[in-house]
Amino acid sequence: MPRDYYPILLAFGVAIVIGLAIVVLSYLMGRQTGGRVKRTTVESGVPLLDRSHKRISVAFFLVAIDFIVFDIEAAFLYPWALVMRAGGWPLFWAVMVFIGLILVGYAYIWKKGGLDLGPSRTTAVRRGSFAR
Repeated sequence: MPRDYYPILLAFGVAIVIGLAIVVLSYLMGRQTGGRVKRTTVESGVPLLDRSHKRISVAFFLVAIDFIVFDIEAAFLYPWALVMRAGGWPLFWAVMVFIGLILVGYAYIWKKGGLDLGPSRTTAVRRGSFAR
């Protein structure tokens, strides 16, 4: 059985050797230029007007995490769709429970205001959603 994996290991090894060879040759053959100007932060060739490290609201990161969770849920549904007929009703109901749990999580995030990134219409509504 391990002999079946030799071609994969060989391809993996060749890829690593080629990658390392490219990096080493580039370092050895290329000019080593640098300095203070080379290390400055620029965007589209124009120097920045203000600080490059700005504070970002945590809400954006929370929405990104929510997106990843629901994206993974969608990835779990594809294999289920392929084996639906072979799995029969027990598989169908198992996936319905899975989708139900995902919808409960989505409703919880929605109720807590995890999807609201803009300013709220009234501050009382926002205060009420986070107070619980």
